[in-house]
Amino acid sequence: MLQRPRGSNSMSTKRLTAFGECMIEFSRGEDARTWTRKFAGDTFNTAWYFRRSAPQGWATSYFTAVGDDAPSRDLMRFIEENGIDTDFIRPIANASPGLYLIELEGAERHFSYWRDQSAARRLAENRDHLARAMATSDIVYFSGITLAILPEDDRAAFVAALAQARREGRTVAFDPNIRLRLWPDSQTMARAISEAAAAASIVFPTFPDEQDVFGDADPASCADRYRRLGADVVIVKNGEYPCLGVSSGEEVAVDAVSVPRPVDTTGAGDSFNGAFLAAMAAGAGLAESITAGHKTAAHTIGGRGALVV
Repeated sequence: MLQRPRGSNSMSTKRLTAFGECMIEFSRGEDARTWTRKFAGDTFNTAWYFRRSAPQGWATSYFTAVGDDAPSRDLMRFIEENGIDTDFIRPIANASPGLYLIELEGAERHFSYWRDQSAARRLAENRDHLARAMATSDIVYFSGITLAILPEDDRAAFVAALAQARREGRTVAFDPNIRLRLWPDSQTMARAISEAAAAASIVFPTFPDEQDVFGDADPASCADRYRRLGADVVIVKNGEYPCLGVSSGEEVAVDAVSVPRPVDTTGAGDSFNGAFLAAMAAGAGLAESITAGHKTAAHTIGGRGALVV
């Protein structure tokens, strides 16, 4: 599934670069009165889980923009301390990271966001910086949230850069991660997701969300839609139900891993993606990579917050 980009040195370090927004996360402690500050964000979560299980010879980078305030400095230290390269993170003067709160009902989560002025909204402003990051990456990873936070012109430039990266032989991985509240309307969201998916070689849709927006009858229909848009591999996640993996020569359905005591579903899909990509990078097949994703997602659901050690 993974090919080396044209002109790359097969003996050199390989790299996954995730593009998106890492935010300040506040979640309630067990006494419901104490809030714990952490850092997380969908594409960063995937990079974090990829880093934990990536095979030898793989590096992990994050691409975003941050501010120049104390929380931004804390965020940069956190990323570095977790072994993720920060060379592609661009500082923005007089800006700050976004922030969100997690509220739980049982194990299901609800979010409140403060991100309108987030520095990460400007991550694609510098087109040369964007092109350099993609040119040094073997896997380029992004999400529908990455698309949603960008101004329209920057989004178009970002998708064009993704398409170029794929033409150069890089693996472009995309989780649509549908969040209607981030978009002006569902039509704009559906169009942007479809355009971005056409630049991706691997797509990780979540079936219930896709069904609501695109009207897919079943996971197979969802996979077929993304395959027709141009994806080489489609991994249709479906909660506790089997995950469907489809490629040009294979179709598999892999049962989810049961979680006896679910605690918090935050980051489950992100962790699945990170573990899947790490297994793929190690040479695993489709079913084995999905199984790795399921196991990591189950572990994540058993802890609090998006990043569970």
